[in-house]
Amino acid sequence: MDGVTDGLANLKIGQKPVYLLKTKSSPSDSYEEYFENDNGLQYKPIFVPVLEHQFRDDALRNLKRSAERFAFAGGSPENPAKLRKATNNPAKRFGGIIFTSQRAVDAFATVVMKLDPSKLDTMFDKDMPLYVVGPATARGVKSLGLPCPVVGEESGNGEALAKLILEHRKTVSAEVTHLDGRTLPLLFLVGEQRRDIIPKTLQSDDLPETERAPVMEVVVYETGEMATFEEDFTNLLHEAKTAQVTEQWIVVFSPQGCEAMLSALGWLDERSGKYNAGRREVMSGPIKTRVATIGPTTKEFLEQSFGFEPDVCAEKPSPEGVGEAVMAFEKA
Repeated sequence: MDGVTDGLANLKIGQKPVYLLKTKSSPSDSYEEYFENDNGLQYKPIFVPVLEHQFRDDALRNLKRSAERFAFAGGSPENPAKLRKATNNPAKRFGGIIFTSQRAVDAFATVVMKLDPSKLDTMFDKDMPLYVVGPATARGVKSLGLPCPVVGEESGNGEALAKLILEHRKTVSAEVTHLDGRTLPLLFLVGEQRRDIIPKTLQSDDLPETERAPVMEVVVYETGEMATFEEDFTNLLHEAKTAQVTEQWIVVFSPQGCEAMLSALGWLDERSGKYNAGRREVMSGPIKTRVATIGPTTKEFLEQSFGFEPDVCAEKPSPEGVGEAVMAFEKA
């Protein structure tokens, strides 16, 4: 089962498997840390990748070229005037970078790895902010080794981050946000499937024109459901029965993979393709299988598409939010 972490091989007596339907973040994953460390031996986090990502090499090549031409800095300290003339435009093109997914961080990491490490301090302004949507993204961005400040670690979601960016930009020097009297756009690294809450909020007509932040979106990766997900998840469920697991949790992070998950569990009616409570009872047998969603979007998708209501929905899209929802359900 490529990509599935450990499986149930190291499951201890009394532990409840928590299947995290996501790719494990690097260099560390906050969900793994939460369920392993904050709750003793009660839970065993197991990552089951649902999505596979392909980087857009053309976009990444352009970003590398842009960095080498000082798009993220004021220009070559040796000869900025010559550089500007050679490239036919001012060197600096961006006033910051926005990261809202680990995949975007991973994509940009491939760009940074190909740059001369001795020149990173001249290619990236030390005051240019790198905006992130949460602690996992923050850790990934910090690991890139850029001289820039990382901002937004506590934001938690796109809407909160957008509001934070608007406030933070008021504290940033005009040398960072402007060039030759014009406002520099923020570079937003995204997948081809994304919400538009950040660009809309930053460029809202309700804002004074001086406070609006232009955004340039660049698609750096594409996403699709992993071909082996249903098979991998089915194998894990069989392992759980063999290991005589009595309770297990499934944490769902996105609409992708929901149908494959319910199919692997055997909870879907074969004719209608909808959730069937009777099949759940029969297929689950002695194992209590509970489902948690990371937030309301996935919860509503399960309800509207399959008539399935998850057992819990996290109030906050974070390890603590999921953990609190799970433990509150169990206490009740």
